[in-house]
Amino acid sequence: MVRKYTGVKARSESSIQIAFTFQGIRCRETIHLKPTTSNLKRAANHRSSIIHEISLGIFDYAAVFPNSTHAVKKEDCDGQSVEEFLRVWLKQKRSNIASSTYDGYKTIVMSQLIPALGDHSVEMLGTKEVREWLSTLDCTNKRIKNILSPLRTALGVAVQDGILENNILKGWSYTRKETLAQRKKRKASLDPFSILEQSSILEALPEQGNNLMQFAFWTGMRTSELVALTWADIGWIDNTINVDKGLTQAADEPEITKTEAGERIIKLLKPARLALERQRRHTQLADGVIFHNPRTNTPWEGDQAIRKTLWKPALRKAKVRYRKPYQTRHTYASMMISSGEQIGWVSKQLGHASITITTTTYATWLSDADPDAGSKAESIFSDGSSVPLLEIEQGS
Repeated sequence: MVRKYTGVKARSESSIQIAFTFQGIRCRETIHLKPTTSNLKRAANHRSSIIHEISLGIFDYAAVFPNSTHAVKKEDCDGQSVEEFLRVWLKQKRSNIASSTYDGYKTIVMSQLIPALGDHSVEMLGTKEVREWLSTLDCTNKRIKNILSPLRTALGVAVQDGILENNILKGWSYTRKETLAQRKKRKASLDPFSILEQSSILEALPEQGNNLMQFAFWTGMRTSELVALTWADIGWIDNTINVDKGLTQAADEPEITKTEAGERIIKLLKPARLALERQRRHTQLADGVIFHNPRTNTPWEGDQAIRKTLWKPALRKAKVRYRKPYQTRHTYASMMISSGEQIGWVSKQLGHASITITTTTYATWLSDADPDAGSKAESIFSDGSSVPLLEIEQGS
């Protein structure tokens, strides 16, 4: 059996693909070697060297992959405007990042960055100009962060390729005081389903739809990950799920996860395993993809089809207030955290890049995780006799 290496896979009978993250971008490059056991190991070692050089800040993309079209060349960008530079950068990143990431970047570049900053010179652009523009936007701090992400990444490439000396956005951020309306909107975006709602929804679904949604409720996987999941990804003996790809509306075929943290192993909990066991008779002998559209008996192509043909009718039938299928992920997180599961473990299951993301996103359920919180201090100090007193100096 050929050993699997993280970020390394056979692309064809004569080539191997390696994947790594560079300057916030998920990169994929092809090595023209037959994917034998020894060559796959060589590719894995090569990838490890690349990741090490990236961590040290000495990785030279053009030197390692001289025939790659993914690096922005300095001679192509001297004296360019921000618009010209971003258009070149976006074009060259098209084949180097996930389709969904590219679509997100393209939308921000074309509708936000170019109209606001496009006339500025790349070399002369400063945080002052960026700050003045951001101050005029009516959006949340999270949205501002998302807008800055592609610009920061593009400027990082410019520094790497010697176009700029410094990335003005490295370590720089812009935030403003959150309004009450924005806070309410942010909290409302997390709207998990109760146990009763889950039960009603599952009862309203046909068998394959029931299997898909029960599995979603008990794994916290993104919809794009669910529709790309294959039977080969299931570890029946050790109760695990290997998550290393996703299928979005923007892609024609499954792609690797956007980040390395998204490539993870999930624990197969009992309700999710039961859903899979019921699903086996429907698709295990088919094309490898676990969940199919019961109307067509073919794999789902994305969340839109699920929402239209499966999800909306089920919620109407169950008389459950409508929320997007993605709320199944928030439902899983809220159940795990409220039950007292370790936040670090939950973070890894969700594929978050850091525990801070999990803590910030699900702070509401963290406060409810331990119903007995405070009882220890209460039992010791509530009568007042054991409360430690601090000596206060005169005049303090």
